[in-house]
Amino acid sequence: MSDLDTFDLLPLQIDPATKALSSTSSSRTLAKELKALNSLHRALISLDPPSAVPPPPLPVNPKRSAQLTKLRDGGNDLHRKGKHAEAVKLYTLGLQMALERPLWEPQGLVREEVAGLYSNRAQAHMAMLDYPEAAADAEASVEAKRTGNAKAWWRRGKCLMEMGQMKESREWVRKGLELEGEETELGALLAEVEMRLAKGAGKN
Repeated sequence: MSDLDTFDLLPLQIDPATKALSSTSSSRTLAKELKALNSLHRALISLDPPSAVPPPPLPVNPKRSAQLTKLRDGGNDLHRKGKHAEAVKLYTLGLQMALERPLWEPQGLVREEVAGLYSNRAQAHMAMLDYPEAAADAEASVEAKRTGNAKAWWRRGKCLMEMGQMKESREWVRKGLELEGEETELGALLAEVEMRLAKGAGKN
């Protein structure tokens, strides 16, 4: 039998404190190997003392978060003042910044930011009676955050209704109610859409 086919079970021990390896074997070769291994272990430990380990990188860039908050709040303020087109510009800048977050930052945070900004921009478009753009933004908001986002569900449903797409609006609002539960504004919108559909059917 060749050396490659031979297996020797060696009695090894490890010191719980120092983690050094030792053996009761009389093999000089083994003793030499263990000495080299223990020496390497001590050298590696000395290279990285606990105090020299750098802290992990911050998972979220606080400056970017502060800038996003400033853009969102600025857009909200302009919207309240009736400056809807200017508000849209700030929301758009905020969206670009949120979507450019590095991949290692929490995706849940990105979705939350994007959902809010799209929904706010939809509201600004609605104020300018730009229903197609508003409907697209509201849908994008829902895609980013499907639950806990009743405003975006309502805004797209309202836009579809204003564009005369009653059946699409009804289907959308019903889906929103399934996910959001008995949300008051969505329920009221569904009732309004149903009423308009009934009136349209009566005219025919």
